[in-house]
Amino acid sequence: MDKNNALKDYNTLLLQNKAWVEQRNQEDPEFFKRLSKTQTPKFLWIGCSDSRVPANEITGTEPGEVFVHRNIANMVVHTDMNMLSVLDYAVTVLSVDHVIVCGHYGCGGIRAAMGQKQYGVIDNWIRHIKDAYRMNEVELEAIKDPTERENRFTEINVIEQVYDLCKTSIIQNSWSKRNGPFVHGWVYDIGVGLIKDLNVTFHDNLELPDVYRFERIG
Repeated sequence: MDKNNALKDYNTLLLQNKAWVEQRNQEDPEFFKRLSKTQTPKFLWIGCSDSRVPANEITGTEPGEVFVHRNIANMVVHTDMNMLSVLDYAVTVLSVDHVIVCGHYGCGGIRAAMGQKQYGVIDNWIRHIKDAYRMNEVELEAIKDPTERENRFTEINVIEQVYDLCKTSIIQNSWSKRNGPFVHGWVYDIGVGLIKDLNVTFHDNLELPDVYRFERIG
């Protein structure tokens, strides 16, 4: 690593921040004052950590409109206290109307889960993705084209994470108390910039298999 170039890249971020603030203030002098007073997003975005998939930019939304959680391959792991804390805050405190799981084609986590290579600590995370492959192996192995198989696995993984969200007491209790949120599954196509709605949406635990339903409260 070249130290001077690395520091130049670092300082560029600070300079770009100042330029962004100046532009915002010119467009709307009250923007930051208004933004600092409240946070009322309608959406929780659970997406991939991939640097090419920024939630606000690809949805054309402003700061404050989307509450965001990102991890490798947009996973919903029931032992992940970070994800659960974000989910609980967004659903219970912020009362978001929609929770969106958004994957993307060309995901490195998905690709790694389809292979046998070791990567280190991340292998423990990728194992959860491999579980989704195992449960859908017949369908996936029937797809002969490697790219098509990977793309379909990306979609299947999103659908599995939507189900996993709906299995949580956080989501089901919110459905009982306030009849929301809707839970959706999307895939983003980096190559064209468009989002694909997978048409998998849940709004009630009656849509789940019996074994996953909690008793209604309230």
